[in-house]
Amino acid sequence: MLNYFWLALIVLSIIFGAINGKITDVTNAAIKSAETAVELALGLIGVMALWLGLMNIAEKSGIIRLLAKLVKPLTRWLFPDVPADHPAIGSMLMNIFANWLGLANAATPLGLKAMQELQAANPRKDTASNAMVLFLALNTATICLIPATMIAIRASSGAENPTEIIAPTILASVCATIVAVTTAKILSKLPVFKKQWLPPESNKKNISGEQS
Repeated sequence: MLNYFWLALIVLSIIFGAINGKITDVTNAAIKSAETAVELALGLIGVMALWLGLMNIAEKSGIIRLLAKLVKPLTRWLFPDVPADHPAIGSMLMNIFANWLGLANAATPLGLKAMQELQAANPRKDTASNAMVLFLALNTATICLIPATMIAIRASSGAENPTEIIAPTILASVCATIVAVTTAKILSKLPVFKKQWLPPESNKKNISGEQS
């Protein structure tokens, strides 16, 4: 469906560009967007490599296990279907911590890794589990303690006090996080949204049992 949406936008932009005699502007905008996409992708390579490497070091050194133990009561309440020692917990924690510091680009690869690990243990591959939905809500409406990206943009734009947005950002992000978690928790209680966590071994057994 999304592919059809983007196709419609492209076709309409070409048609209206031709009608208004601005097809050259449409072409230039398309080329400029392509250049921007390449620059963005190349710019993310270094950040992704850095944080994935740090994540690997943290896992092997035991830092992730230590963090998981410290926040175990919270993670057990947020993600009751996910075992406390599951690798997804560590990835989710690192993603959340990166978002708290306003490191959006650094949080992206960690979030993708967490989703991959949650999907690996998801008994229904075509439907997001409750843990995946809640993690996405947390990732989207996360608490931001230091909005580093916005501070940098304000500073580059000549703002007199680029850090004055810290307090409003913390307040707004805390409210957004509370609403997101509350909504996800309430919806997960409805029968239509309830999903049970099954380890990968149990998934295989269930699938083989259904086939037989």
